[in-house]
Amino acid sequence: MTQTLAPNRPITRLLVANRGEIAIRVLRTAADLGIATVAVFSEDDATSLHIKQADWAVPLKGVGAGAYLDGAAIISVARAEGCDGIHPGYGFLSENASFAAACAEAGLVFVGPSQEMLALFGDKGAARDLAHRLGVPLLAGLNHSVSLGEAKRFFADQGGAMMIKALAGGGGRGMRVVTEADQIDAAYERCASEAKAAFGDGGLYVERLIRRARHVEIQIIGDGEVVLALGERECTLQRQHQKLIEVAPSPSLTPPLRQRLIDAALMMAKACAYRSLGTFEFLVDTQADPDGPDAFAFIEANPRLQVEHTVTEAVTGLDLVALQLGVAGGQSLEGLGLTPETVPAPRGYALQLRVNMETMDAQGHARPS
Repeated sequence: MTQTLAPNRPITRLLVANRGEIAIRVLRTAADLGIATVAVFSEDDATSLHIKQADWAVPLKGVGAGAYLDGAAIISVARAEGCDGIHPGYGFLSENASFAAACAEAGLVFVGPSQEMLALFGDKGAARDLAHRLGVPLLAGLNHSVSLGEAKRFFADQGGAMMIKALAGGGGRGMRVVTEADQIDAAYERCASEAKAAFGDGGLYVERLIRRARHVEIQIIGDGEVVLALGERECTLQRQHQKLIEVAPSPSLTPPLRQRLIDAALMMAKACAYRSLGTFEFLVDTQADPDGPDAFAFIEANPRLQVEHTVTEAVTGLDLVALQLGVAGGQSLEGLGLTPETVPAPRGYALQLRVNMETMDAQGHARPS
């Protein structure tokens, strides 16, 4: 795969294209590294705390998420303020391949994976294709945008249980469990609508449902040549496909199974010369033989800094944002002090507990908001 060449210069002035907790998190580490910072804010965020944490703050036109999704306006601010890098945080523009390409065209360092990596892992069907080519275990599924008829035929072939998922995006949007044939029409329509509204792409795919699974994600970092695993996190306890508890390391894995998950994540990341932070997510079938071929399956990769990165930091002592900024500025992992021999083993356990906002739909069901 041909990729956009990485810059070979340190970032000296960073625009943080986000708000709230993650903006404050990035601004703090940038200050520790001696990097000058610029915050942006929507009209309704004029009194937000992240503004006070930056060296300079510039208003954006508009309110709410729309202001932070205006990539052209954010790049314009970055150039006007003399920035040489943009950190997108998570959400908003963090997985937008077009925005990463626009940053490169403007001579700005996008702090994240290349536009090619964002395009690859932003398409879950393409990510599944990569896993298949490498022999990484997968759930039975269709890797392309499926029609309603294809979804119904797949359901019948699976004996009556499947997941419908959005091809793009993440965060539990555009996802439904289907266990009865008469649920398919409504689930398909709802998933497509959610995916279109959240990601601008209503394409859906289907895969076999594991009824009793644990959800484990492997944290990796790469510099384009070397890729290392920084341990795993488990986020099995969820509500409406939204994570509630994240723990590192996973308390449920045997050492051999943990190593198999790490090996699978590294195989995929190395195959595409991964650069920056990322996580590779797997389902572990609790009813399967942990040493057998069906013990786990790859489900998706997240090519960005994740909300849950802090629990990995707590047990490893690593500053993942500092590492991410260093790699974005052209440093190698070895230059940042990370080699296979120096990756810290986890010390103790760390938990992150999340409170999810919910709204009631017309039928009185609570949904994430």
